[in-house]
Amino acid sequence: MSGTTITIVVDNHVENGLMEEHGLSLWIATGDRTILFDTGQGKALQPNARSLDVDLRKTDTLVLSHGHYDHTGGIAAVLKLATKADVYCHAGVVQPRYSIRDGRARAIHMPRVSMAAVDELSEERLHWIQEPVMLSNTVGITGPVPRETDFEDSGGPFYLDPGGRRVDMIDDDLALWIQTGEGLVVCVGCCHAGLVNTLRYVTALTGGTTIRAVIGGFHLVNADRRRLDETVRALKVIDPAMIVPCHCTGDEATEFLRRELGGRVHPGAAGMTFRF
Repeated sequence: MSGTTITIVVDNHVENGLMEEHGLSLWIATGDRTILFDTGQGKALQPNARSLDVDLRKTDTLVLSHGHYDHTGGIAAVLKLATKADVYCHAGVVQPRYSIRDGRARAIHMPRVSMAAVDELSEERLHWIQEPVMLSNTVGITGPVPRETDFEDSGGPFYLDPGGRRVDMIDDDLALWIQTGEGLVVCVGCCHAGLVNTLRYVTALTGGTTIRAVIGGFHLVNADRRRLDETVRALKVIDPAMIVPCHCTGDEATEFLRRELGGRVHPGAAGMTFRF
């Protein structure tokens, strides 16, 4: 089985003088796929890619974990470079979305230029995901993740309208997994469906295959102590050998995970590369 390389191209934290950005983008090279998983807000993607010798023109698959601006801002630039890339996402990625705090609504949906780039794609290249899909024999996408735990939520306050009348459950949230010789590597954008829900679902989809690593945003930045405790308890059972919290996990939550789970936790930053 060919090796898999995952490079964090965009993240809130950086190494080696790269451009930091509130967002996430992962470059995933497997034996038969070259995948960009999310694009960040768009400003850091190309300069960081150049610094990391990541050739975005070689992207054959763009996967969007969900439709927030900090994961979709670079879509147009990527598709301009990778003119034959297929795009996989849930149809909900293009809907209006807002965060409301202290009575103030802030638009957090996909930028217009990104929506336009998606709209211009042919039916052959744009794949709306409503259920699990295999991209190859070793790479899969979850589609919407069932919400089963009682301690995880979307991490809101998120709404589908600026008046706060329609709650956004972020049903488009999805994850990607890669089968390696030593188990699954799971890539997540923000885990609005919940980290534990996501990992349990991937395990179920793959017939109980061991999870070797999980990389990405866990959206624990506003998590209360119960959620953190329950997450750690579940992770000890799932038992991934490597946990790489990025982006929206939050510094305090990341430190909590390090304290409770020890050396398996490796705080992520743009510039880091992992080989499996």
